[in-house]
Amino acid sequence: MKRTGIIIAFICVAGFSLQGQQLPLYSQYLYNKYLINPAVAGSDGYTSFNLTARDQWAGIEGSPKIFSISLQARVLKRGSFIKMLANDKTAYRPPNDGKMGFGGAIFSNSSGLINRTGIQASYSYHFWLNGSKQLSFGLSFNGYYLKIDQNRINMVDKSDPILNSTLKRGVFVPDVSTGIYLLHRKYSLGFSAEQVLQAGLKLFNNAYSEYSLKRHYYLFGTYSLEKGANHEIRPSFLLKMSEQLKPQAEAGITYQYKQSFWTGVSYRTGKTFIANLGVRSGRLYIGYAVDFTLTELQSISNGTHEITVAIKYGDTLRKFRWIDRY
Repeated sequence: MKRTGIIIAFICVAGFSLQGQQLPLYSQYLYNKYLINPAVAGSDGYTSFNLTARDQWAGIEGSPKIFSISLQARVLKRGSFIKMLANDKTAYRPPNDGKMGFGGAIFSNSSGLINRTGIQASYSYHFWLNGSKQLSFGLSFNGYYLKIDQNRINMVDKSDPILNSTLKRGVFVPDVSTGIYLLHRKYSLGFSAEQVLQAGLKLFNNAYSEYSLKRHYYLFGTYSLEKGANHEIRPSFLLKMSEQLKPQAEAGITYQYKQSFWTGVSYRTGKTFIANLGVRSGRLYIGYAVDFTLTELQSISNGTHEITVAIKYGDTLRKFRWIDRY
């Protein structure tokens, strides 16, 4: 394979061009908003462990595959105490009012010839507005390790520079993301920016030095329509945009019964319909989503499938589960 072919495959299949969306899509982002907004970490008072696996355009060789493991929690409240120091003096430690949260994630994305493995560490700060609304701010430090899958390359010219390129050996790219999140019993609203540093990628030579990771912005919201004690209908929206002003919008509606079963449908621009359902048993949550596209892609693929498994710890008897805990 000539270098030109490698570059085309890299740009078109992996999506790291100046015009492409570079970050993965999640059909069940509502059940783990932390994946797209670091301010969500610890916002609901739960300590939660989430696993997400996504197979996009199943049946097509080189199609995107995503796997992530994330953990988020809130710092527990502790009472004040007096501590004796080495110099026989005392130090007063004030109580921790539970405003701090944290999160972490490990993820792996493969698309075409490119494999991306990364880690994320997040800090969030939460405080109350008028006693009924919670405002949260979050900051994440991310690191991506990008590498070409050499097992899928059949080089015609063994002296091709790609065999000794930075991307062939693997390159580590640090970055930052930030977000803000407003939470109320009836609604939520969040905005975040990913890949804030827009780290550049030095691929083959200086002719391709303009390729970089571009900023992506997410705006999402939900509203709760409670129908009695056991039924809830929740409309939602998501707007995703990159620095190239190429927006992608999604709107949906979810029905939930007794916080134990939920099902929903949504539509994403690009002629994609999404159906999802999930169940809860104690602390265990399991969700499944399938994407159907109305384009010609559907005729050669088996759709997109996504599975989410979560384990959550925390008081589940109240709508505002974190009031007494924090």
